[in-house]
Amino acid sequence: MKIVGFLLLCMLPFLALAQNDKDSTSVFKKRVLESVEMDILTSFYAQDGKNAAVTGGIGTEELTDLATDIHISIPLNDDDVLRINGTVSAYTSASSSNLNPFSGASRGQDEDDDEDDDDHEDKGMENGENTGTPWAASSGASRKDTWAAVNASYSYSSEDRNSIYSANLNFANEYDYTSFGAGVGFVRLFNQKNSELSLNTAIYLDTWRPEYPTEIKTYIKENGDLNADFFEGVTILNENGTAINKFSVDAWRPFKTSLVENNKRNTYTFSIGFLQILSKTTQFSVFSDITYQTGWLSNPMQRVYFADKDNFYIGNAESIPFYTEPKNKDVFQLADDIERLPDTRFKLPIGVRINQYVNEFLVLRSYYRYYLDDWGIRSHTINLELAIKLGQNFSFYPSYRFYNQTAATYFAPFEKLVSSNAYYTSDFDLSTYNANQVGFGMKYTDIFTSAHLWKFGLKGLTIDYSNYARNTGLKAAIVSLGASFVLTD
Repeated sequence: MKIVGFLLLCMLPFLALAQNDKDSTSVFKKRVLESVEMDILTSFYAQDGKNAAVTGGIGTEELTDLATDIHISIPLNDDDVLRINGTVSAYTSASSSNLNPFSGASRGQDEDDDEDDDDHEDKGMENGENTGTPWAASSGASRKDTWAAVNASYSYSSEDRNSIYSANLNFANEYDYTSFGAGVGFVRLFNQKNSELSLNTAIYLDTWRPEYPTEIKTYIKENGDLNADFFEGVTILNENGTAINKFSVDAWRPFKTSLVENNKRNTYTFSIGFLQILSKTTQFSVFSDITYQTGWLSNPMQRVYFADKDNFYIGNAESIPFYTEPKNKDVFQLADDIERLPDTRFKLPIGVRINQYVNEFLVLRSYYRYYLDDWGIRSHTINLELAIKLGQNFSFYPSYRFYNQTAATYFAPFEKLVSSNAYYTSDFDLSTYNANQVGFGMKYTDIFTSAHLWKFGLKGLTIDYSNYARNTGLKAAIVSLGASFVLTD
């Protein structure tokens, strides 16, 4: 009921304007969408780096993702359009697999991990001990997952086509997280359609099914017994490589034994945009997306290590001196705690776009955004794209994007945090960094839809490639293939 009340409150000014539109008359009304349209996009993404958050800010960030998105637009009548969008994304993550890095261990894993454990029963074992490393993927179930989302939106255009009202519902799910969202929007064109004002508001109600680092989860489940479950028969080493007395008061234990206390995360957004056609060749727009979040905003999978706490390891003592280097293949440091961040966050981006028509063969698109939040992050984004027309059917569009940001107040790298702080993270997404992205794309357009797939005519094809690099060492690339169709009967 809270969602319904929130959305109805947001819709009141839109409904009033809608009544005004119904009272107006127009000489000519064009159909909003002539026929059913379908867009299909498939992309492959790959990345690698050395600052995995799951292993406390060091370790492999290797990840691959294959995603497919299908978008269908259906005209319900002259004025109304229903749009349905579905996405499936299958990814494999080396860093996420290290939620349980101790490959070969059948103890301490969830029951549904047994198949993986049997396949790797003897791998990584040395003198009967478990080993792991932040620099390679383990065989745990968390190494791969599928993310799926569906969105349905409805829009109504007024008789004079100067007002558009919309509403949407969306749902997304993966193995440890579910999201439900709803929103409404309004677009008003005026000044002979040379000016446009857009307003959108949405709410997202998300739920964690939290997963934790295996050593912390097991310690809490076994009430601190370091000879039970996963820890049974396993030697724990100090930073000198010496086996510790598990019954000692100085033995390893997590800094805190409380985990996720609130499995909810709510996000409220309000967006406003204004677009103005300045001349026959220039278009200008300004926008802002205000976001407020509440609930558990930390990631329970992500470890932290404190500079003021002793270090403890499982694995090969000889590898401890070069633990933070990729040549470490067989020792893993037990976590001090999981990431902990404030339970509220306010975000405010403000941006501008300028599109400049140069001639019939060239259009320049430019974009700038400034971002700030109450966690201490400030960032700048600059994006430039050239749309170059190559004949009647083809266009080529190279692009460049620059991004930089300051660090969140609560961030510090591996073993630079201190336990006296209330909040802490070693997630390099919240660090100071800059990034460069270079890309290009090619688009084929056929306004006559001469090629067909069943009853759908092909409107266009696209291929895009982007290469991304941060100065922290993270590198990524993505290639996308898209096709647009229209129902031709």
